Amino acid sequence: MSRRSSGLVGVWAEVQRQQQRQLEAEARSRREQERRARAEQRRMERDYREYRQAEARRRTQELDARVAALQGLLAAGCRAPAFRAAALTRAEDVQPFSAGQLGVPVAMPDPNLYQAHGGWTPGRRAQAQAQARARFEYDWNAAQAAETRRQQQLADLRRQYDAWVTGHLAEVRRHNAGIAEVVAGVRSGDAEAVVEYFTAALYASTAWPEGFPRQVAAAYDPASRQLVLDWELPGHDVVPEAKSVRYVVSADEDKEAARPVTQRRALYRGVVAQCVLLVLHDLFAADEHGALASVALNGFVDDHDPATGVRTHIVLASVMAERATFADLRLEQVDPVSCLTEGLRGQLAARPDQLSPVRPVRRPDDVGQHIASHGGAGEEPDLREMDPIVFESLVAELFRAMGMQAVMTQRSNDGGVDVDALDPTPIRGGKIVVQVKRYRNTVPPTAVRDLYGTVQDRGANKGVLVTTSGFGPGSYTFANGKPLELISGPELVDLLHRHGLSGRLGERAPATPAPPPAPAPRRDDVGDYNVLGMSWSGTVAVDVCALVCAGNRVLSDDHFVFFNNERTPDGSVRAEPASPPDKAAVRVAFESLPAAADRLALVAAVDPEANPHADLSGFTDARIRLLDPSLTELGTLDVSEGRAGETALVLGSFRRRAGGDWDFVLGGKGYTGGLEQLLPDYGIAVE
Repeated sequence: MSRRSSGLVGVWAEVQRQQQRQLEAEARSRREQERRARAEQRRMERDYREYRQAEARRRTQELDARVAALQGLLAAGCRAPAFRAAALTRAEDVQPFSAGQLGVPVAMPDPNLYQAHGGWTPGRRAQAQAQARARFEYDWNAAQAAETRRQQQLADLRRQYDAWVTGHLAEVRRHNAGIAEVVAGVRSGDAEAVVEYFTAALYASTAWPEGFPRQVAAAYDPASRQLVLDWELPGHDVVPEAKSVRYVVSADEDKEAARPVTQRRALYRGVVAQCVLLVLHDLFAADEHGALASVALNGFVDDHDPATGVRTHIVLASVMAERATFADLRLEQVDPVSCLTEGLRGQLAARPDQLSPVRPVRRPDDVGQHIASHGGAGEEPDLREMDPIVFESLVAELFRAMGMQAVMTQRSNDGGVDVDALDPTPIRGGKIVVQVKRYRNTVPPTAVRDLYGTVQDRGANKGVLVTTSGFGPGSYTFANGKPLELISGPELVDLLHRHGLSGRLGERAPATPAPPPAPAPRRDDVGDYNVLGMSWSGTVAVDVCALVCAGNRVLSDDHFVFFNNERTPDGSVRAEPASPPDKAAVRVAFESLPAAADRLALVAAVDPEANPHADLSGFTDARIRLLDPSLTELGTLDVSEGRAGETALVLGSFRRRAGGDWDFVLGGKGYTGGLEQLLPDYGIAVE
């Protein structure tokens, strides 16, 4: 081999060695990266596993803490301060008057700053001096005018402040006088005052966990000095179903261990006993005037009776406790169940989780003097005849009875708000503005729109409009999907009674009502009606509504059948539960429609609460099935389908012909503004 050839071989061998070293280095680097990736994966899996295990432990600890709080309910409640009427009094403190910038006088111009400058001749100097004097006089007059305006505005502000102070102090003194009057009534044994005082004691108690109900009905027997109460208890679901939580690595899921039925029943029975004892403790502790010789207490749950399926008050515990006997108890040391059943000889359901009732010892109805916060003793006040301020006070009291903080607003500068309320419930709670309308006629939609503006202006979470009358479809349509709640007169009366307050609309029914007249035969009872079954494809939630019209105008607001008005006054059109495959249904007795009606329009609109951002583009393959009373299909009708951007749609209308027959005419007109835009075309005001 030549010297040159030998050199080339050496070079080639070195190149191969370098390439081999590079390949080995790259292999080592890949192996190191793979090792690090595997280590990182193991670390992430370990961290994830530890997180899930820690989360399972945290949930178990929360369950243990909830159970411990339930077991210590009575002991914690006994440590809470006793109710005193003095805590309800308000101080007569007022914020001192502050004028702000109006308290600073307007600075007057300094004449030394208005000297004449320039001018080489006497004439020029005289002209400059006249100009400087004119500027000074102009600025001085302007400052004087500004000072006069400031003093006037300051005087107006002071008058407003003085008026506010007068009104505020008058309200505080009225409130404190009312407290003093109740206390005086308690001292004298006045039944209404005693009930009001001790009801306030229960509502004001800080012993009750958040979420526990506070519904009470009470009466006072002055002869025996006995307070008789029905008090709502928490339901069985207050005791957690799960006992612990464990993370199962192989399935990557949390597994709950169920709490044994017997343990859960025992816990709930203990909670019921503690609630009863805690109510007795709060009442006797609040009795600084010696008004109570004894308390008859019934603890109930508001649930469905297992025997009848009807929702009712089921009494799970009942006791009659003498003051002297109760005073000898050491509640922090007792076993609640034994104390209630043996120490106080009370009754406690053996299986309260199964709603097995006990016999009440005495009910408020037996006394005959119920809570009557407003009006004479035993006389329910007529809400329509109430003084407006008293009515607002009653509404504020209702909100307090429902577990909220509520105060009446000042009579001026209240922004249209009558009651300010605060719901302490997390997530769904917050600031609530309440307007009260003591009307006899239907509340106009403008009032609902004004309330919505107030909610936005004041940054509230919700607005509530309470009235003694009712609302039309325009109001309900505007409120739908907005943070507004409309409470009509009948709904208000029901809420008052459910929370132990009194009120009625109009004349009281006679004590012994006359037997009702025999009902007139209904045409729909003999099968003279049809069911219009509505079906469509897509998942969009849609409300189907019907309008009974003369031409293109609805006969009245009551002839608009929708989610808040399920039937016309004569019952000829009504909403029906839908049977599959239908998603909505309307029942129509065509022969019973008013003589003035010649059209029955069907419309569909997106439900803004269920689908706030949806439109009718998903409303396809729509049709109406014409059914007889036995739901046998007689035929089908194709209807208009939705389009993108539309949120309400006229499906079509049945029209009365000259011979009395009804034909169906396809609709098709769509609206981008929902029912709020559609209804005015049919003469319904949504202002």
